[in-house]
Amino acid sequence: MNAGKKSLKGATLLLEALEKEGVDVIFGYPGGVLLPLYDALLDSSVRHILVRHEQGGVHAADGYARVTGKVGVCLATSGPGATNLVTGIANAYMDSIPLVVLTGQVVTSLLGTDSFQEADITGITTPITKHSYLVKDAREIPRIVKEAFYLAGTGRPGPVLIDLPKDVLAAEIEPFSTEMNLKGYHVPGKGDSDKIAEVAKALSECSKPVIYAGGGVITAGAGAVLKQLAEKASLPVVTTLMGIGCFPYGHPNLLGMVGLHGAVAANYAVDDCDLLIAVGVRFDDRVTSGLGHLFATRAKIIHIDIDLAEIAKVVRTHIPIVGDARLVLEELLEALAGFQLPQVAEWWDQLRSWKNYYPMRYDKDRLTAQLVIECIGELANEDTMVITDVGQHQMWAAQVYPVVKSRNFATSGGLGTMGFGLPAAMGAQIARPDDMAVLITGDGSFQMCIQELATIAHNKLPVKIVLLNNGVLGMVRQLQKYFSGERYNQIDLQGNPDFIKVAEAYGIRGIRVDSLEQVRSAISEAFEHPGPVLLEFAISPNDDVLPIVPPGKPITEMLGG
Repeated sequence: MNAGKKSLKGATLLLEALEKEGVDVIFGYPGGVLLPLYDALLDSSVRHILVRHEQGGVHAADGYARVTGKVGVCLATSGPGATNLVTGIANAYMDSIPLVVLTGQVVTSLLGTDSFQEADITGITTPITKHSYLVKDAREIPRIVKEAFYLAGTGRPGPVLIDLPKDVLAAEIEPFSTEMNLKGYHVPGKGDSDKIAEVAKALSECSKPVIYAGGGVITAGAGAVLKQLAEKASLPVVTTLMGIGCFPYGHPNLLGMVGLHGAVAANYAVDDCDLLIAVGVRFDDRVTSGLGHLFATRAKIIHIDIDLAEIAKVVRTHIPIVGDARLVLEELLEALAGFQLPQVAEWWDQLRSWKNYYPMRYDKDRLTAQLVIECIGELANEDTMVITDVGQHQMWAAQVYPVVKSRNFATSGGLGTMGFGLPAAMGAQIARPDDMAVLITGDGSFQMCIQELATIAHNKLPVKIVLLNNGVLGMVRQLQKYFSGERYNQIDLQGNPDFIKVAEAYGIRGIRVDSLEQVRSAISEAFEHPGPVLLEFAISPNDDVLPIVPPGKPITEMLGG
């Protein structure tokens, strides 16, 4: 060994590399092949949160990443521990969330022999990661960790997996090079200036423009410049589910969410516009109904995205711009100085008419989910983090909750993962301990990762859990109601526990609400309580999320609009 270099175990080398990347917390669950790493953790500054299921760990890391923009980190043992991460990895991949996923693996001499708790996790996750590493030489750990964090957090973010055999973690070696070797990996920066000038010219010539903003705006930190652009050129803005928060709720230029359960005015605007500026979106089927050829057919479409693969994948694009959304929008703002701003007074008359005629409607004289969510918005502050599970409650939150800042609304968009919410709220609360984390969930989703109540209780995390309990799988019931002739099947959640008693069994305060008069006081009580609280609201199973676009129909053909 060379003089001057200290010998370290692979596990220690790994933790030192993580510390250099600014990692302050890992969400994990131990196992036999991870013994060297858990031993080294005793001497590390990295905080470890012991989750109660590996899926809870990856969703917690995901929630951490969504509300901070930092790379989230989770850890699981080999075999079933690693495979229990798959849903969470896919969830992060679909929503472009930066994660570094660490998995234990059997010793290198047993790889490929079907040994105890062996699973080819790099092979299993190849379609749902930006890149995967199987480490066979401990000296390469510093380089691999550096590359993994760079890959996860740059360009279009996403999960990167590092598989670590036990003997690699236990090996005592000298550190090797930390120089990255990422040939062919390119992170787009500024867009093509000529194409940006084309956009400025197209804006000056249009009469019915719309900005269609997605999660890429939040990822790029482009919300402020997007607002500048919209205000300067009097542009209406619609957002995707993932884009909620990139443009402040209540702003006069915001028409609302577009798509399957979007605002009528937003859907009509996209259908009728003559110029659609799509920023950080992927034209997914929840917005286009899977009918790219029938989407915004009257418009010249501009697509700004950091991922070339998304350009023209779903809809025809007239002006494609590959680049960082913030940098592109900043250059577009500058380019507008050389052109006349669009004349949009008549367009705004039409948009306001739609907004006024088709507001979001719901009963306010009885206990409804929308009323509860609206009350939460009134009592919370603008820094409150709202995390949702998946189902009707998710869409009601997207429609009603007043999100005014980026990274304060976290939900599973692309994969639609029930069970995401509770551990994600846990990760969000750990990431931002000074801000309140509010989980909005349903009785179906809540039970999928309910064991993480133990993690919340043990770590004294003051998460406020808003459980909208209707006793059914609400979204499935609604779909059967509208599109299966009311032939209801397997949607009644008979056998639900007493959720208040469950919460209390974990040492968490529970408050049950079953009348309209109790709503405001119960929410206030929960918010003032210093620890975690479960707020259970009894809502009707007959309430639907409206409007809704039937399958295979254009977004203008909404029911209940």
